[in-house]
Formats: sequence, C-alpha cells, structure tokens
Amino acid sequence: MTTTRFAPSPTGHIHVGNLRTALFNYLIARKAGGTFILRLDDTDRERSKQEYVDGIQRDLEWLGLQWDRVERQSLRLDRYAEVADNLRASGHLYEVFETPTELDLKRKKQLNMGKPPVYDRTGLNLTDAGKDKLRAEGRDGYWRFKLDHERIEWADGILGDISIDAASVSDPVLIRADGQVLYTFASSVDDTDMGVTNIVRGSDHVTNTATQIQIIRAIGGTPPAFAHHSLLTGAKGEELSKRIGALSLKDLREAGVAPEALLSLMARIGSGQPVGLASLDELAEEFDLSRFGASPTKFDAEDLWPLTRERNQSLPFETVRDRIAALGVPADQAERFWRVASQNITTLEDLAGWWRICSEGAEPLVDAEDADFITEAMKLLPPPPYSDSTWGEWTASVKEATGRKGKGLFMPLRKAVTGQAHGPDMSELMPLLQVIRARG
Repeated sequence: MTTTRFAPSPTGHIHVGNLRTALFNYLIARKAGGTFILRLDDTDRERSKQEYVDGIQRDLEWLGLQWDRVERQSLRLDRYAEVADNLRASGHLYEVFETPTELDLKRKKQLNMGKPPVYDRTGLNLTDAGKDKLRAEGRDGYWRFKLDHERIEWADGILGDISIDAASVSDPVLIRADGQVLYTFASSVDDTDMGVTNIVRGSDHVTNTATQIQIIRAIGGTPPAFAHHSLLTGAKGEELSKRIGALSLKDLREAGVAPEALLSLMARIGSGQPVGLASLDELAEEFDLSRFGASPTKFDAEDLWPLTRERNQSLPFETVRDRIAALGVPADQAERFWRVASQNITTLEDLAGWWRICSEGAEPLVDAEDADFITEAMKLLPPPPYSDSTWGEWTASVKEATGRKGKGLFMPLRKAVTGQAHGPDMSELMPLLQVIRARG
C-alpha cells in the first residue's frame, strides 16, 4: 500500500512552502487509495508547543487535507534509543567531542587547502581513555553516523537520476550531546517503522536523502521512493524565505483566501498546467510528479485572489445562509441579498460591507461638478422601502427633470447612493436599501 507522510515541526505556523510538501504527499496517497500520515517532529522539547500542533491541524483541516493517523516523535524516544544502540553495536554510530568552534576552524582550514569541508572522522580514532579525558575536561559527546564511502544513487521522481559521493558529505550528527535525536535519524527510523513508501519534499533535502538512504539500509529498512520539488520564489524570482512568515496558512486564511484557491494554485504551479479551480478529488486524479521540473517555482500571493473570487461567487446560497444571517440580514431578504452581493465580492468578509451599505447607508461619493445634479435628483427619490421598479422610475424622472442621460445620468446616481463606482444591478439593489444618506 502507498503510504506518505507530512512531518512538520510544531515550532511555528506552517507556510506555503510547507503546504506544497504536505499537498504533494497527500495527493499521492489519495490517488493511490493509500495512507497519509501526519507525523509531528516534536523532539525539540523547548521549541515544540501544543499551540503549534493545534495550529497545524487547524490549517490542514481548513484545507481538507485529512490525515489517516497522527504520529508524534516525542512518544517514540525509546524506539530511537533502541535503534541507536543497535547502530553503535554495528559500528555505524560513533561518539565525537568537537566544539562548534573547532569544527569551524577545521572547515576553514580545509577550504584554504582547496579541500571539501567534510568532517575528518577524528572521533573514530579516540580510545576509551581519550574519551574519558575529554569528558573530564567538561566536554559532552554526541553521535555521528559513519557513512560508507560509496556513491549513493536513486531515481528521483522529479529530478531524475541522482548520484552523490558519500565521501563528499560529512558523517551526519544523529544524536546531540543532550540526547536529543535529530531529524535525519528520527525520520529514517519512522519512515522504516511506518512503512512509508513515497516521500516528496523540497530540493534543499537532497543531501539529507543521500545520508538517510544509508541510515535506512543500516537499520534494516528499504528506502522509499524519493522526489524533491523545487523551492518557491517570489513573483520576480526573489528569495521567498525572507518573507515566508507573511505567507503562513493562518494569515492567508484570516485574510479570506479560499482553501480551494490555495490548493488549486499550489498543486499546479511549476507543472506547466493552467491554474484553475479544482476540487481535491480532481487534483488527486490528475496529479503526476513527472510534470514538475527542477527550476525554482514562482509564487505570487496575488494569484490567489481571482481564484478566491471565482470560488466565492459560485457558492450556493445554502453554504452562506448562516453567515448572512449573522450579519443581521432579515430571513426574507437573505437570498436576494446573496444574489445581489455575491457577484461583487472577493472574500466572504466583503459581504459585511455590502450589508452596511444596505442597512446603514453609504457615504455619498459626489464629484464637485455633480453636486447640484445630485441635490435635484434626491428631491425626486421617494423614501424607502423601494421596489424592483424604483430605480427605473426614479432615473426616468431625473432624466426628464435634468436632461441628463446615459453614463452622465446613471453613474453619479450610483455613486451617490452606494458610495461605489461599480457594483450590483441597481434595480436589484434598491429594494435592499433601508437608508440612503444622500437624501439628506
């Protein structure tokens, strides 16, 4: 069975870059009728917080990305300790003591000599007595995985055939001095134990993948099929990471972005397919990793608004009935209000503005050259309530009284009544208007 996972760290809110990873893995699982796991990488005890766990789940639920089960790495520490002991026994895990300063000096020296800045495996040569001496000096040991110096190869689902010389990569640190297991290790154990068959993640993880393939094999597992999607950039190709915080799913949701808009855009940008609204089922059915390329993918949040507008304007009344009732719209006017206002909104929050215009009146928008005309026109407008015929009858009487016609007649009246240069058909809007401030 196809099994995928999304493994966020609950140390903050997830953003559009995280979503791309989550969505790709979700679509692969759903298309195959498989399992999608939400796995919380919460081994960082200080930074991981329940509020972020709740936020991640709330974001995914908002988008409809329903997981089949939740796993928490903080509940699997005994399992990691067991696997670590096995790796020590097999000679794959060894203790080291260098400080960050010492490692930095080594890297600089290697670079000055024209050599790759790869860990020199000093720790492998330490005797037990040497380790005891370092501990007596107050140093704490941490643990690296000993890579086999061979070429690590895999057929990447997006990037194609990948080959990395393990000798060009430092032996990865798997366990910190304080005992905290790091992502590379915990993820490898989890992917093996949980039967993960497919992993899609950002191209910045390619080197991690090379080391994890060896780790997975060392603990007796079979590496899953890997694919690395391109990273997102801004609309002009600029680095997105510097402002990624402004693109958290929480912020986009609160701004009124429609979930279908976000999913449709994220599932298709970078694939060469035209971006249009689609359901999750439709996105899953058509999803194909081979359509995506290695080049950076441009993401422009402004592209979300036309899609959001299209989605919201097509909603049936039943889906917004409660929202409209909460605005205070009388039940006998609610359906008419939706029909009139719906084609003039981008977000559903925009409905509140249209109801304020109807119930409280709009601030008149009157150009100086139209001031006398509006004063004259308002004398001809009867008080509410209005009917479907009010607009036609009123404009006809104003035309006869003033001689104005066409745009010179209708536009100033619209602006005076609604405070807007554009909007719904005035014949349909007038029966909803309870107050018209321009009447004085």
